[in-house]
Amino acid sequence: MRDRSLPTRERILQAAAKLFHQDGIRAISVDAIAKKAGVTKRTLYYHFRSKDDLIAAHLQARDEPNLSFFKRWFEETEGDVPEKVAGIFRQLAQSARSAKWKGCGFLRTSVELINLPGHPALVAARAHKKRVEEWLGSALTEAGAGNNALPLARQIMLLLDGSFSVVLLHRDPSYMETAADAVSDLIRGSISSANAAQHSDHAKSAERQETV
Repeated sequence: MRDRSLPTRERILQAAAKLFHQDGIRAISVDAIAKKAGVTKRTLYYHFRSKDDLIAAHLQARDEPNLSFFKRWFEETEGDVPEKVAGIFRQLAQSARSAKWKGCGFLRTSVELINLPGHPALVAARAHKKRVEEWLGSALTEAGAGNNALPLARQIMLLLDGSFSVVLLHRDPSYMETAADAVSDLIRGSISSANAAQHSDHAKSAERQETV
């Protein structure tokens, strides 16, 4: 049922989101989106220059909500940072148990537009993934990962996006839980390595001062 109280642009975005999730972006026509939103094609094109523009706007609208989910799951998970990051994976495993779950919309869109690397939707998808990576990097820096923080954030992104694909392929959320264990071990090892390097640097500095 359409919510007429929403601004027209938001109604169009909501309609597009439902249809894109259901059938993918290529299979859905502008006519179908306009019909579901309860607007004319002319009205839709008033708010969005093209279907490509609408697809990009759809992903941009998902950027902050998706990142907010990750941040909330991180904060709500008890334990240290390795457990908190693993908690994101475990929450995703829970989501993947729903019959309606179709993985990451940013990745699905990237696959559908694989031959159009300059598409504005792919620009939006890359920007979102980079924001998640940078947020993870900040959290890992605060946790004491040191110079390992940014490479570690990238490794976590590889585990995350790889898990989306494998879970979808096998229809088995336990792969995401396995990734949760892996990411926890990965972070602990990296922080331990960073701490050892820091202690070594302090020891060498102290030795130099004693010999002066």
